[in-house]
Amino acid sequence: MGSPHRYIPNTDQNVADMLADIGVSSIDDLFSVIPPEFRLTEPLSLPKALSEPELSAELNRVAAKCAHSMQYTSYLGGGLYEHFVPSVVRHMLTRGEFYTAYTPYQAEVSQGTLQAIFEYQTMICELTEMDVANASLYDAGTAVAEAAVMSCGATRRNKVVVSRAINPRYRQVLRTYAHPRGIEIVTVDYDTQSGATPPESVPKDLLEDAACFIVQSPNYFGIVEDMAALSEATHRSRALFVAVVNPISLGILAPPGSYGADIALGEGQPLGNPISFGGPLLGFFATTSKLMRKMPGRLVGQTHDDQGRRGYVLTLQAREQHIRRESATSNICSNEALCALAATIYLSLMGPSGLRKVAELCTWNAHYLHDKIAKIPEYEFPFDGPFFNEFAVRGRRPPAERNRRLLERGIIGGKMIEADYPELSGCTLWATTETRTRQELDTLIRELEVLA
Repeated sequence: MGSPHRYIPNTDQNVADMLADIGVSSIDDLFSVIPPEFRLTEPLSLPKALSEPELSAELNRVAAKCAHSMQYTSYLGGGLYEHFVPSVVRHMLTRGEFYTAYTPYQAEVSQGTLQAIFEYQTMICELTEMDVANASLYDAGTAVAEAAVMSCGATRRNKVVVSRAINPRYRQVLRTYAHPRGIEIVTVDYDTQSGATPPESVPKDLLEDAACFIVQSPNYFGIVEDMAALSEATHRSRALFVAVVNPISLGILAPPGSYGADIALGEGQPLGNPISFGGPLLGFFATTSKLMRKMPGRLVGQTHDDQGRRGYVLTLQAREQHIRRESATSNICSNEALCALAATIYLSLMGPSGLRKVAELCTWNAHYLHDKIAKIPEYEFPFDGPFFNEFAVRGRRPPAERNRRLLERGIIGGKMIEADYPELSGCTLWATTETRTRQELDTLIRELEVLA
């Protein structure tokens, strides 16, 4: 049993051992020499203990007041999210041996780095319920593109079907990869009422000659897709099903392996990595054992030396630097080792119950905000499908004007999406995470009522 006080490392057993060493049986006995009139008989008048995120927020609030600067709360989402990063993640990353992302080619002098990557791969497999994960890619966009290329190579087909509800940035990267390879991209539209990709809208003949069907859940609008039905429809045509997922959502949503995904990937930034003005990012990528040798990037494996000692090595490196260019599955050359290490530390700290708690808080905050906005007559929601931590809103006032007014009040408003989805004129995408407090959400609601 650890100490109930986060910043006092001594356990109850530690205290008992120390008291026994000096010959007293309790803390009261230790201070018995102090006259009763000088002892505190009631608790100090101090505020209740705070969690680490609450304490950080309070210190930032006080610091902003001293610096005469405004403290902002953000509701931006669309692929990158402001999650709380425990301080131990930053402390571990600042160790000198982790400051290089150079490939650990010499296994005998790189065991620490290789073990960290191996642990990262293991955690991604546990999170997604897939068989094997690589040592990470640049970001989710390149992971989507690599999944498409990999699928074409594995199926010997040259057509990729993709949901239009996937993040537009990912689809842009996919087009960049596909064009010089002659890969045909076919887009399936979302349902205008639910915001999801309906399985019945994907006819069998569309997938007959397709290498894969790529679907994101929660999708760009925050809507949770019916991945099991979409996976089943895809496999009827013997195409591969590629699931793009938010890793935090897997704390409460079904993992890709449970509905038969052949490839699971996503953006790992929410796992212990700050937004950092949009980078560096981290693309996680997992697949089945059947497709392992087609996987891009590299794979760290565990083995034993001739003395039976456990060791870690680069097991697969199927890229052009190591094998003949025409045989390479990808030209991805660097993994995001430092960002992957942050994700590894974060996941080890959170554990399954902690990740579930974060996912629940994200969901509760989003639904609380959604329900409050629904009571303001001037706002409406373009979709009615189930959502995770973000949702689209349409208001009477132009989005740019509303966001400008909110910014003056220290609030970074929702992401404007009309440029990518012209049919959603006037809509913005609002996201919440566990970092948003009830007070902040209520403040936003009051401002939205004024700006309606």
